[in-house]
Amino acid sequence: MARIASLTPNATEITAALGALSQLVVRSHACDYPPSVCSLPVCTKVSIDTTVPSSDIDQSVKDLLSSAFSIFEIDVPLLKAAAPDIILTQSQCDVCAVSEAELSGVLGDWFHHGVYIVSLKSNQLTDIWQDITNIAEVIDANDRGRELISKIRVNMTTIDKKCAALRSRPRVACIEWIAPLMTAGNWVPELVSMAGGINLFGETGIHSPWMDWEELQSADPDVMIVMPCGFNLKRCRAEMFALTSSPGWEELSCVKTGNVYLVDGNQYFNRPGPRLLESAEILFALKVKVFENDKVKSCNDKDLKSSLRSAKTPVDLISVFKKING
Repeated sequence: MARIASLTPNATEITAALGALSQLVVRSHACDYPPSVCSLPVCTKVSIDTTVPSSDIDQSVKDLLSSAFSIFEIDVPLLKAAAPDIILTQSQCDVCAVSEAELSGVLGDWFHHGVYIVSLKSNQLTDIWQDITNIAEVIDANDRGRELISKIRVNMTTIDKKCAALRSRPRVACIEWIAPLMTAGNWVPELVSMAGGINLFGETGIHSPWMDWEELQSADPDVMIVMPCGFNLKRCRAEMFALTSSPGWEELSCVKTGNVYLVDGNQYFNRPGPRLLESAEILFALKVKVFENDKVKSCNDKDLKSSLRSAKTPVDLISVFKKING
C-alpha cells in the first residue's frame, strides 16, 4: 500500500473517509481529525505566535507574506524519513496550510522524483467533489470515492429540499475572521443557501473578502454566525470582545433577538472535506428552530439539541454550537 503524507487537514479527513487512514505516515500540525491521526509524526509548524489576539495574528501574517516568507516551517528530514509515496497538499490558500509551491521550494529535486503530489484546490463544493475523486484515484479507492461523494450530496440535497418548503429565509452574516472583519466566501454561501438562509456577504467560489464594521452594521443581519478560521469554540469566544465592543453592536437585529452564534470554524465550516455535511446540518438546525412559522424565535440549548437530532447530526455537535446572547 502507498505511504501517504498529508499536509492539510481536509486531505487527512478525506483520506480517512476513503478508508485509507492506516496508510498515513506523517501529518501537518493542523491535522487532528480523526483523533487517531494525532499519534502520527508532525512535519510542519507555524512560524508566528498564534496565541496573540486575532488582529496581531493578521498583522504577522501580512508582514510575512509581504516579505515573501512562509507562514509555515517544514521539517524536511522528518518528511523524507517518512518516505511517502504520495504527498497531499493544497494550492487554495497561502495562509491555511503548506502549499505545493512551498514544498517544491524546500524539497528541491526530491520533490519531483518518486513522489506523487496531489494538490487540493477547493473554492466551492464541486471542487471538493473533485478533490475527493483525485485522492481516491491515487490510493486506488475509486469506488469508495464515488460512494462518499454520493452520500454527501444526497444528504445535502435532502437539506436543500426541506428548506425549500420553509417560507422564511433569514439574512445571514457568516464571520470568518473577527479582527479585522472578514466574511466567509468559497463554499460557505452554498451551505447557507441550501440550509434556507440568504447569504449577505461573500460569493461562492471566491476567496473570503474583508469588510468594514459599517458594512455589517448597515446590512443588519437576522442571524450572525461567527466561524473564525483556525479557532475552536473557546478561542472564538475569547476573541468576541472585538465585535461586541463595536459601536452599535447592541442595536443589531441579530443581537436584539439573541441570534448571534459561535461555531467551531476550525473543525467544521473552514475545512473543505466530508464534514461540510455536518456544517450544513448545523445551519439547517438553526434555520428550523429560529425561523419556523415565519416568526423569529429564541433558541435554547435544549431546543437546538433536539433539532440537531432531527437533522440527523451527531449529538456531540451541540458542544460546538453556542449562543452568546440571552
